[in-house]
Amino acid sequence: QVQLVESGGGLVQPGGSMRLSCAASGSSIRINAMGWYRQAPGKQRELVAEITSGGSTNYADSVKGRFTISRDNAKNTTYLQMNNLKPEDTAVYYCKAKGLRLLRDFVSWGQGTQVTVSS
Repeated sequence: QVQLVESGGGLVQPGGSMRLSCAASGSSIRINAMGWYRQAPGKQRELVAEITSGGSTNYADSVKGRFTISRDNAKNTTYLQMNNLKPEDTAVYYCKAKGLRLLRDFVSWGQGTQVTVSS
């Protein structure tokens, strides 16, 4: 079983910054990609950013230039640095990881962390 634990959410003013962290744990795992998704009330869950084990990244157009995803492979941890936050960034942010465990594919999700951008 692969568990993901997110941290770093909360309330921030428009224009502010926030950093999310997501740590994966489990035995015999090899994580190929990690990413962040978000879901606002009444909307579908959407991709925010993702990063492969090799460091390739992909961002939603709405966050390009403001958010940066990074990863520490040794710690199986991914980070999402969010700058110049806007009210429309308000959502529950979920971490996702996919890879191999005991030679079997897995996809795991975190429990979600609330990010609220408001004055």
